[in-house]
Amino acid sequence: MQFPDTALDSPAGREAIRIIDRLREAGFVSVLAGGCVRDALLGRTPKDFDVATDATPDSVQKVFGRRQTVAFGASFGVIGVLPPKPPKSTTAAADKNELEGAPPTEVATFRADGNYSDGRRPDHVTYGTAEADAARRDFTINGLFYDPARREILDYVGGITDLESMHLRTIGEADRRFEEDKLRMLRAIRFVTTLSLSVEQATMSAIVAHSDTISMVSGERVGAEMRRVVGHPNIARGLRLLVKTGLHRHVWPTLENAQWPLLQTRLSQLENTTFESGIAATLLTLHPSSRAAQSDLKTLTQQWKLSTAEQRAITAAIKLAPEIVNCADKAWSALQPILIDRDIETIIATAVAIADDDSGVRRAMKERERTPSSLDPQPLLTGDDLIKSGIKPGPQFRGWLSTIRQMQLDDQMHSPEEAMSWVRRQPNA
Repeated sequence: MQFPDTALDSPAGREAIRIIDRLREAGFVSVLAGGCVRDALLGRTPKDFDVATDATPDSVQKVFGRRQTVAFGASFGVIGVLPPKPPKSTTAAADKNELEGAPPTEVATFRADGNYSDGRRPDHVTYGTAEADAARRDFTINGLFYDPARREILDYVGGITDLESMHLRTIGEADRRFEEDKLRMLRAIRFVTTLSLSVEQATMSAIVAHSDTISMVSGERVGAEMRRVVGHPNIARGLRLLVKTGLHRHVWPTLENAQWPLLQTRLSQLENTTFESGIAATLLTLHPSSRAAQSDLKTLTQQWKLSTAEQRAITAAIKLAPEIVNCADKAWSALQPILIDRDIETIIATAVAIADDDSGVRRAMKERERTPSSLDPQPLLTGDDLIKSGIKPGPQFRGWLSTIRQMQLDDQMHSPEEAMSWVRRQPNA
């Protein structure tokens, strides 16, 4: 396999090369490491670039200056290097925009880890060589380095062979790797899902044997991995592997009773899968009612620490996607509020996935093509309009305005004057 030059043709890639060049000029060994090398060799665009070096954290800070570094992981040999501040010139301004708001590039010292007594991070680290650093990593496909100066891939763990065969295998003894860091079991699920890999039998057996220990991992870390599994088009394979390994018992227990042929079919119908639509479609398939699905979502929200926006979008999809599926004959006044919901994209995507009859979905999609003024016309009356007309405010306002809006949308009322006339005919007006 050959590392493609185009993989470095991005602001983050060029910044990583700048850092590597500076470290080399200072007399240190410096290479690209881990996931960015893996992704580039697979023809994928790396999302970020990590640099590994024999320079100690103190040395990295001396090379780049303390104001241009962040010691967010110095105890584990990791320093963040900030992009340079360009001079005030027209040309430099463009460079600044490229990296504006970008996170620091992680620069990690080659190391060998000590014991992992908490099943999460090493008790201590010792600095060493690239070969020792590769040996302490999780999977062979993540143990690769790339030396851009020599245009050479450094493979001490057989990662190239496994990448060529699209195979997931731990570095060294699988049991030991998962005893060290329990989250590696979920990372295995994520890599198999997102990269379409096969799994070495010893690696699979070790995950099964250690699956119950995933309960030691924090909900935030579990949630971070599950977002990437559930938000991928290959979601069905990832969820099935969760059950096959037994990880679901502590990660998502209700998957135990999944009807896999139905779930597989529905998830395969998701278009542009997102975490929110993947969760919603799965929950609506796992549970016989929206209420049961929302109860399961509440549990996942607490365990995975979902954001308010994620919870809102998934809740909307659970509640309203079935309404979209069955909207073929609905009055426009019943469908229109759904179509202007802020999470309509998630709602529609979920409806597409769960629909056995797509007539409702097709109608909803067609109605969404209306002009903005037709899709969401200005209300004929507001509460302020009623007050200005001399009507005393009261709880009846909400009911009146709701009825007026319904009649307006269903083309039964056409002007503010007609609406006000209707109000004055109501009791207590």
